[in-house]
Amino acid sequence: MFLRKISGIFPAGFGLRLSQKFVFLLFLSGFITLCFGTLFLLPDTSKFRRIFLSSAQSQNGERLHNYASKKMNKKTVEDQKSLLRNTNQEKWRSKDKFDLDVKPLGFLASNYGPEKEDVSLNREHIAAAKAKNKDSQLSAAQKNHADFVFNYKAFKKSLKYPPLGKQPEPNDSEIREKRNKIKEMMKFAWDSYKRYAWGENELRPVTKDGHFGSLFGGLKGATIVDALDTLYIMDLEEEFEDAATWVENSLDLNVNGEASLFEVNIRYIGGLLSAYYLSGKEVFRVKAICLGKKLLPAFSTPTGIPRGIINLGNGLNWSWGWASAGSSILAEFGTLHLEFLKLSELSGDSVFIEKVNTIRRILKKMEKPHGLYPNYFSPVSGSWVQHHVSLGGLGDSFYEYLIKSWLMSAKQDNEAKGMYYEAVEAIEAHLIRRSAGGLTYIAEWRGGVLDHKMGHLTCFAAGMMALGANDAPDKKKNHYMELAAEIANTCHESYVRTDSKLGPEVFRFDTGAEATSSRLSERYYLLRPEVVESYLYLWRLTHNPKYREWGWEIVQALDTYCRIESGFSGIRDVYTTNPNHDNVQQSFFMSETLKYLYLLFSEDDLLSLEDWVFNTEAHPLPINKLNPI
Repeated sequence: MFLRKISGIFPAGFGLRLSQKFVFLLFLSGFITLCFGTLFLLPDTSKFRRIFLSSAQSQNGERLHNYASKKMNKKTVEDQKSLLRNTNQEKWRSKDKFDLDVKPLGFLASNYGPEKEDVSLNREHIAAAKAKNKDSQLSAAQKNHADFVFNYKAFKKSLKYPPLGKQPEPNDSEIREKRNKIKEMMKFAWDSYKRYAWGENELRPVTKDGHFGSLFGGLKGATIVDALDTLYIMDLEEEFEDAATWVENSLDLNVNGEASLFEVNIRYIGGLLSAYYLSGKEVFRVKAICLGKKLLPAFSTPTGIPRGIINLGNGLNWSWGWASAGSSILAEFGTLHLEFLKLSELSGDSVFIEKVNTIRRILKKMEKPHGLYPNYFSPVSGSWVQHHVSLGGLGDSFYEYLIKSWLMSAKQDNEAKGMYYEAVEAIEAHLIRRSAGGLTYIAEWRGGVLDHKMGHLTCFAAGMMALGANDAPDKKKNHYMELAAEIANTCHESYVRTDSKLGPEVFRFDTGAEATSSRLSERYYLLRPEVVESYLYLWRLTHNPKYREWGWEIVQALDTYCRIESGFSGIRDVYTTNPNHDNVQQSFFMSETLKYLYLLFSEDDLLSLEDWVFNTEAHPLPINKLNPI
């Protein structure tokens, strides 16, 4: 029938003129080319691609359709949508009929229609659904989710120190005055944001307006969510209630935009989780779970390693355009464990912890060059893409989450513990070096060649090593604490060797000068927290007064060079006392920098390390004392 519809072609014997044969062959070759072209542009989840392409070819094919260019062809989009629809139906919908307008806790509203998420999901709603559908029955998994209630009272009783905002002030009047100064800085930053950028993601203090940003997929109010727990522990009650009201009434999760899986997890989910554990407000728990469900499609890869970008509206996901060969980034997919464990704890749904346990299993069994974890990993082929190792922005929080997973589990997660100490040994052997001037630093490793530079982000490692020192093998305990102190000292030197007494984004050890930036493009300061983060841990674990002295130096520098009329701003060159401001009050300034400074000048029982671990955005999450894994 197909041939009969082609003008000039006769079925009987295919009697074709030469010109007709030529046209027919030309058409046929074009059709075949189109078919094979479509095959190579199918998404990674396609069965055809896995059948016809080797892992190496698949990896190369991924380069051909750069997801980050936002030019995915129509076939690719439709295939991913179909896959997501099928996945949602298999996982979240019962084969039996029940009222889809009433969803049990742990079910994502956007899977069922365009309506907004239900923030009042509870047992009464489930009972109403059952009464309305007497002949219907929920599946076993749905019943478990529907009947699950987190026992907040039991959680509070498990804490050694209650999660209250009102805490005794330090006895030392000088320390008390310094802590009050930091609280004043927090209130000034918050009031400036509220006045000029309320509801936007971040404040632009120079132009006095809001900064939406492109990391959050259409979600708004990043500063509000990030600041919740800081407002709470500083006893800024009115500000906290304003923030909570905005979250309940205005934080719309049904958005359609391209989000960083990593940033949404650490800022929004981390912020909502910590706000719930501190305050007990149910809205924070429900919003966190609903948002967590929206991230799950990113894990729909051949390996289960998630891609870095996800559309929160339709679940389509892809890798960063700059990531080599469509790879996922170690620090991104390795910085989910704490939050996802808590999502399972609060929802009764094991899907979250199953996702991150899959990541853990893959990384544990992978062969690692010299015991090191490269920063780029293919979610398609399941192999390292480059042998670039760094404790900076591409790798940092993966290592942090290993030791913190061990601590959060009430020291039961021996797998995380073993992976952490093995990684630290490899890092010390291959990355940690001492400069001619006696400064200990952590270099980057590129296929066996060291790049003798250290980023501001890498300064978190001093606190991480201090945090992990106590559980190290006996002969290593003191050594790791000394190593942590040496790295913290190097980071302090990167600050005091500038005119502003604020540290540069990158400092080097390869041009004669040490702990200084030799390039103009590396001299900026973004209100970053990593140095004061390490000061806090070292203070809590040693009570050496120098860490408070160093922290106060940062407070004074921030107040002098980053504080302007309408907020705090990063600066473009730390080596001048006449700074050019970058016009962004980062959300992590209130979430991390000011929180760590405030805790540095507070008593140890305020967010005690015996009760809490901090996620990489400084959101406190409780140690799992009731049901340790």
